[in-house]
Parts: sequence; C-alpha cells; structure tokens
Amino acid sequence: MNKKQWYETLFENYGKNYDNECFVQGTIGECDFIEKDLNYNKSLRILDVGCGTGRHSIELTKRGYKVVGVDLSESQIARAREKAARENLIIDFRVLDARNLPFNNEFDVAIMLCEGGFPLMETDEMNFEILKNVSKSLKDHAKFIFTTLNGLFPLFHSIN
Repeated sequence: MNKKQWYETLFENYGKNYDNECFVQGTIGECDFIEKDLNYNKSLRILDVGCGTGRHSIELTKRGYKVVGVDLSESQIARAREKAARENLIIDFRVLDARNLPFNNEFDVAIMLCEGGFPLMETDEMNFEILKNVSKSLKDHAKFIFTTLNGLFPLFHSIN
C-alpha cells in the first residue's frame, strides 16, 4: 500500500474542525465576489475543486447555482454531504484527485479557493497536473478563479 502524503493524512479526520478554522470564515464575502465576477448568471455550471467541507459549493447552491464539488479527502466530502443534507440541498460531491479529473469541457466556471489542492502538491509537475485537469474540465472561454499560497510569506516572516 502506498504511504499517504502529508495533505492526505492532515485532512483524514479534519472535517468537523476544518469549519472552525479562521481562514474559512470568509465564505459569504468570497461567494459575493464570485457571483459579481460571474455577473450573477445562475445558468453557469461550477466545478469546486478541493471543495473541502463544501462551504463554497453549499453557499453557491443556496444562491441558485449548479455546483459539483470534488476533494481528495473522504472525510471532508462526508462532512460536505452532511452539511448539504442538513440544509436540504442536493449537491454532487465526489471524492476525486484534482490531478485526474473525469470531466471534459463540462463546466463554465471552476473555483479552487483556500488552497483547494493546487499549492499542496510536492512538485511543480503535480501542481501543473491539477491546472491541466481543471482546464480540461472547462468549456471554451470559461473562467477559472483560484487562490494560492504566497511563497514569499514564509521568507519575509522568517518561518521555517
């Protein structure tokens, strides 16, 4: 059996605690930004890559968008499904590796927020696989909105 990577181990039993972290408290504002950037077009189909516990998928679904959420972590997806069910929302949450997505030209928009996988990989090549797979999942002229870690932050703040 393959040894799990640090990011797989980290998120294994992190579902409930994740929602209490300070860096996940901006969901409403983040979704406001996304909606404005999409001109409030509810017909757009959205792929939420590295969706975690589904905070953006859930909020955008509440606002009338059709969202598919994918994440590598089974516990995160289980938590996302629980949260959606509690709010009577039907959202397609799937356990998938962003480096190997099964979609082809299916989405109008992809979001990958709060380090939804992209900068967590061990190599640039792995990160590039995520970008390639997300791009392949998008229709022509689609939008891809994502955030990433600031590589200079640890250097500037002398963090090991």
